[in-house]
Amino acid sequence: MTGTQEHRSKVEIWSPALHDVLELLKNPFHPGDRIGVKLHWGERGNRSFLPPDYAKAIIDWILKKGGHPFVFDTTVLYSGSRRNGKDSLTTASRHGYSEEFLGCPVLIADGLDGRDTVSIPSNYRHFETVQVANVFTRADGFVIFSHFKGHLASGFGGAIKNLSMGFASRAQKQRMHADVSPTLEESRCTKCGVCTAICPVGAACMEEGEFPTYDLETCIGCAQCIGACPEVALRILWDTDETVFQEKLVETAAAVWRMIEGRTILINALLNITVDCDCLPGKNPSIASDAGFITGIHPVAIDEESLRIIGPEPFDRAHPGTPWRRQFSYAREIGFAQ
Repeated sequence: MTGTQEHRSKVEIWSPALHDVLELLKNPFHPGDRIGVKLHWGERGNRSFLPPDYAKAIIDWILKKGGHPFVFDTTVLYSGSRRNGKDSLTTASRHGYSEEFLGCPVLIADGLDGRDTVSIPSNYRHFETVQVANVFTRADGFVIFSHFKGHLASGFGGAIKNLSMGFASRAQKQRMHADVSPTLEESRCTKCGVCTAICPVGAACMEEGEFPTYDLETCIGCAQCIGACPEVALRILWDTDETVFQEKLVETAAAVWRMIEGRTILINALLNITVDCDCLPGKNPSIASDAGFITGIHPVAIDEESLRIIGPEPFDRAHPGTPWRRQFSYAREIGFAQ
């Protein structure tokens, strides 16, 4: 079976399941509501992103209920095809996330230049405010559609990460990543130069015939070099306790959730559950079997249920030592849980 045939086969299997899930949902929206669907259309060269057929099913459901949907994502820190809005929309279209196919507008929520942002209250340990895309007044309701999978820094990515990194401005993304830097295992390094080519700020340098070096003062902590290294020679060097990144994710998600709670539904797709996120090009092997779709009304609860269904072992095996469980304990400490 070719990749395209396998793709179509999976869509044919799982699209009816998504349709059934949507029909069972208690609809929180009203006719005429503007509904923003937050999703991720994948980096250029990535083959693990969710196909647009599932997003279209959600759009069709919203239209059937009399809503006015749009889909959106935000710009990113790292180099590639989503660093600015124009390139990101081109990537979206190439991956099938076009207005023509979906039947609704496709937007970059923080603007084509990444500057359409707003600061909202947080008042937690790490952030008094968080800066996020200025999307809240554009929508009467939201659907948070998340591809549940592994992640090199957070262990897993689901609804919590889609609300935090997914809504965050580039500045807020950097604030969350501030404790992440690369460290090299020279025994694995082949001096291929991928890390120096991919670094968006020139923090990775390499003299001919030498191992690469990293200017940690210049490094913005986007971790793209770590994820892109073909030999897995780069690891995360945490500047502080590595649980801090988990806590920052949760704080940002909690602040966003306060803005949209009560007018939002969440859907996690437990399909093509890969080692890492859809931000990375190239190979991204699966670590668990497909398990369909689940819905919820709280991000912490839906991610916990997703992990219960899949089990923690694939994520612990893929990212050993990553303290992803801290997301849940910290969420309860700050009152961000059901």
